[in-house]
Amino acid sequence: MESHPSYSAISGLLRKYPTAGASLFQTYNDITYAQEWADIEVIDLGEEYSRGAIRGRRKLGLDEGGGFQLEFSYAVPCSLSEVLSFQVLKGAFHRLNTEDIYLAITSEDASIVYYKLSNGIVKPPV
Repeated sequence: MESHPSYSAISGLLRKYPTAGASLFQTYNDITYAQEWADIEVIDLGEEYSRGAIRGRRKLGLDEGGGFQLEFSYAVPCSLSEVLSFQVLKGAFHRLNTEDIYLAITSEDASIVYYKLSNGIVKPPV
């Protein structure tokens, strides 16, 4: 892992929160290389939540003109075998000061699923 190009960007949080490190590493690489987000930054959610999050601007589809979104999106990595409390999710919304986060659920077979979570009750788009 230490020889991977992305290691230097996330090494501090990998050492600080080793139990959440694999999910952070997998999500960071997916967002960087597969999803191709721009202006990516790793954010420490604090020792209370023992994990980091990822901030960046998502790539727009070709039908949306290409380029990147103007507003930032946030991903909170966790593993499939992990149990996250509502306290952790509430803390992530508060610390990231956003209305939406993507919960990035990783598994041991390197697959990853993103669930968009909204803070409070939100009417779905029509």
